[in-house]
Amino acid sequence: MGIFDKLRGELIDIIEWTDDSSDTMLHRYYRPDNEIKNGAKLVVREGQAAAFVNEGQLADVFLPGTYTLTTQNLPILSKLKGWKFGFDSPFKAEVYFVSTRVFTDRKWGTKNPIMLRDAEFGMVRLRAFGTFAVRVKYPPVFLRELVSTSAHFTVDDIDDQLRDMVTSRFADAVGSSKIAALDLAGNYGQLADYVLQRIQPEFAALGVELVKLLVENISLPPEVEAAMDKRTSMGVIGNLQAYTQFEAANALGDAARNPGGLGGAGAALGAGYVIAQQMGNALGSTGNAGGATPPPLPKESAFFAVLDGKQAGPFSQAQLQEQVGAGKLSRDTLVWQEGMTQWTVAGKVPALTSLFASVPPPVPQG
Repeated sequence: MGIFDKLRGELIDIIEWTDDSSDTMLHRYYRPDNEIKNGAKLVVREGQAAAFVNEGQLADVFLPGTYTLTTQNLPILSKLKGWKFGFDSPFKAEVYFVSTRVFTDRKWGTKNPIMLRDAEFGMVRLRAFGTFAVRVKYPPVFLRELVSTSAHFTVDDIDDQLRDMVTSRFADAVGSSKIAALDLAGNYGQLADYVLQRIQPEFAALGVELVKLLVENISLPPEVEAAMDKRTSMGVIGNLQAYTQFEAANALGDAARNPGGLGGAGAALGAGYVIAQQMGNALGSTGNAGGATPPPLPKESAFFAVLDGKQAGPFSQAQLQEQVGAGKLSRDTLVWQEGMTQWTVAGKVPALTSLFASVPPPVPQG
């Protein structure tokens, strides 16, 4: 270092940091031999905090403002240095400026799919991604836990760790929410708020605050999305017979504009009509003279019964008749079927009275 540089360093009595980057979280102020004059001016701008470190031990922390460094506003450092009545000579200490601004647009996403048991699709694998924003909230904790002796610390130095924390807690939130896969899109905000609350203590342990978390997308595997597209297409088509007629009408229009005329496309139209008719017959759309689809066959009622002290069934009418013939089912046997509010003895159920028509009632006692 030249003599002019040395003189210039001795004349400078303002300690400040002007940051022109967008990713610096901490900067160690440079002064030859870390020597600071008595009465030096410390300028801490908005969005900054300044911390003094003496021989590796964190001392005083200053929030935004302008300070004249004396024993009055350096109480911890004064104690560490043994200053009782002030000091006149320069002192040595490291000064760290911490940026407390919000660092936005940090990306997060699942490295591996999240396994989820869904009520409609069964076992599915989900992928998710989004953004989050952080800032340093507790500079002393941030210095102790993350920075140590680094002279320059950027948000990229901690980005991977924060991203993994967000992703892990998001996977926990999706798994415990029990929200159906098709309903997740309507609950992005709810999931983000849940993760935000759960993860704040973990961020605070590093001196950092998670300011905002956004879920941009949760996607299903490609094969599941393809199946959903087919299902949606079938719903859009709706009435297959009407759809076939519509397509046939379009084909007639195309044939009329064809240079070969209707004759050139007649064979193709005929074949298409036959195929369409066969499809309609197979689907039952024209399966009877009236053009209406017959109603489904009536469903036979099934009953549960208490046999040998245990629930058994369900039984059809024919199976119940066999139980009556075997002497296992009587008028006093408790039975139940869908729609009944409680278990009832079989003899009082109208649908079962015919089972005991040929069975004599119990012999009276006494």
